[in-house]
Amino acid sequence: MEQQYIPATQIGTIATSQNKVLRNTYMMLALTMIPTVIGAFMGMSTNFSFMALHPIMFTLMMFGAMMGLMFGVTATRNSGWGVVLLLAFTFVAGFFLGPILQMALHLKNGAQLVGMAAGGTGIIFFSLATLATVSKRDFSFMGKFLFIGLILLIVASLANMFFHIPALALTISAIAVLIFSAYILFDISQIVKGGQTNYVMATMSLYLDIYNIFINLLSLLMAFGGQRD
Repeated sequence: MEQQYIPATQIGTIATSQNKVLRNTYMMLALTMIPTVIGAFMGMSTNFSFMALHPIMFTLMMFGAMMGLMFGVTATRNSGWGVVLLLAFTFVAGFFLGPILQMALHLKNGAQLVGMAAGGTGIIFFSLATLATVSKRDFSFMGKFLFIGLILLIVASLANMFFHIPALALTISAIAVLIFSAYILFDISQIVKGGQTNYVMATMSLYLDIYNIFINLLSLLMAFGGQRD
């Protein structure tokens, strides 16, 4: 069998393209933090009494809004509208941080816990992003396992909306931190290996990883380190 060789110039072009996608993804990811913070401040000053009265309906409404925007981003990922909808998505995601931030800031050490959750999320992201980029290992084998784990996590979360078991909620949060941390390795590996060539979609994937790590890390910190008056 005749062995085929890829010209060095073609390899260089592929590597340059992958580096460009990764660079644009990181730049876009940094930009998404602006609407997220703005949305979060608006969420913290919003009265979420409706959520307390109808938690399931509020969760479904939140899920529907975010899924709708995610669909819009996916459909327009190759145009400028994809960037606009991505920023809108991150604003809405930031707004929906309002309830958990309000709960945290009602604790005596709430501001410290929010800072620790943000710092811990940053450490997890930069550590795993560096590992995936520098090692250049292919983490695509994790895809199926992570997807199955994510589905089970969603099912368990939906079930606990009805049962309200504190121990299960903490277990779900701990597992979520692990799953979305692993997703950081997977998603960045997809970019590095050329499996993901659209920086808008890459940004949305990494944003969701970071968002979910932050929420679940904050939930764990509130449960184990929250100081009530």
